[in-house]
Amino acid sequence: MKEKDAWLVPTLVTYDSLHRSGPEFGLPAVSMAKVNDVRTQGLKALALAHQVGVNIGFGTDLLGGMHKDQSNEFAIRARVMPALDVLRAATSANARLLNRTGELGVIAPGAVADLLAVDGNPLDDISCLDGQGEALALIMKGGVAYKNELAA
Repeated sequence: MKEKDAWLVPTLVTYDSLHRSGPEFGLPAVSMAKVNDVRTQGLKALALAHQVGVNIGFGTDLLGGMHKDQSNEFAIRARVMPALDVLRAATSANARLLNRTGELGVIAPGAVADLLAVDGNPLDDISCLDGQGEALALIMKGGVAYKNELAA
């Protein structure tokens, strides 16, 4: 992948969510065992890809009742990658992957005005991005504030 400048976009939270909710969704024991293997091997593959410098993007692939878990991908990846690299995968790296460098994943004139203000420092504790935006004091998309709990 490194040699061919290919991209890896792991969706580890999908398997983590299935691990926690699979029985509830009717997954049989054999499928649960497979999910557990994929969770373990997925983290190892991500660590190796990061170590050798493979391009890594960010995605989740969650559907239905598991969609609520999508932000857990940050903490899962932080087990084997520095938090800064996890955040870059979700911002500037994804912009490169989509051929939208300078427009996405950056705060700059002419860029899309999507911003978040986080109650906490994800570089110190990336779990502040978990959940459904509880720690997000500001959510701005296209220059419009959809949530603003910042003190005036």
